[in-house]
Amino acid sequence: MRYRAQLFRRCKFRVMDRHEFRAQLSALDLADRADERRAREAMLALLDEGSDCFTRSTFPAHFTGSALVASADGSRALLHHHRKLDRWLQFGGHCDGDEDVLCVACREADEESGIANLIVASAWPFDLDLHEIPANTDEPSHWHYDVRYVLIAPADAVCAPSAESKELRWFTADEMEQLPLDAGMRRMVTKWRALYARRAHHVADQP
Repeated sequence: MRYRAQLFRRCKFRVMDRHEFRAQLSALDLADRADERRAREAMLALLDEGSDCFTRSTFPAHFTGSALVASADGSRALLHHHRKLDRWLQFGGHCDGDEDVLCVACREADEESGIANLIVASAWPFDLDLHEIPANTDEPSHWHYDVRYVLIAPADAVCAPSAESKELRWFTADEMEQLPLDAGMRRMVTKWRALYARRAHHVADQP
């Protein structure tokens, strides 16, 4: 709870419950994002049908929160090589009962990157993704309904891997596109590239 209070004092965002989360999802403009429209429909259905949809023990699907951590100048993003999945991914994890998915994404990015004082670029989701998690010794095959945000690292950020990661590394968008990423990650990289281009153009137009 102390982490949550510190986060929202810093970011000036109040805690969101499942009803506000549903309203936010419904209000997203996804007119030109067909994949994410389908993801939103599934997420809204899960919210309406599952009272425990924010807990990891709920199958066949539950919510997760994740974040793409961008450098202070926006030119690079930090990924971690997930130890169990053996893939380069953004930071994220289970909600564990927390209905505020943005807070979950911030908490996971903080813990997994080792970077303090990450800044929330926007309280609105940056990307919506559904992806299947393979069965393991503890869990059956199931789906993560992942709500993704963009966080910005301080200019002097120093990262440190957690036990869940083999390695942390900063990548440009070009470098990330050379990785064996899944379709959802590739979509997010494309959107991040466009966001960085708009930001660079805006800065160039400043007097």
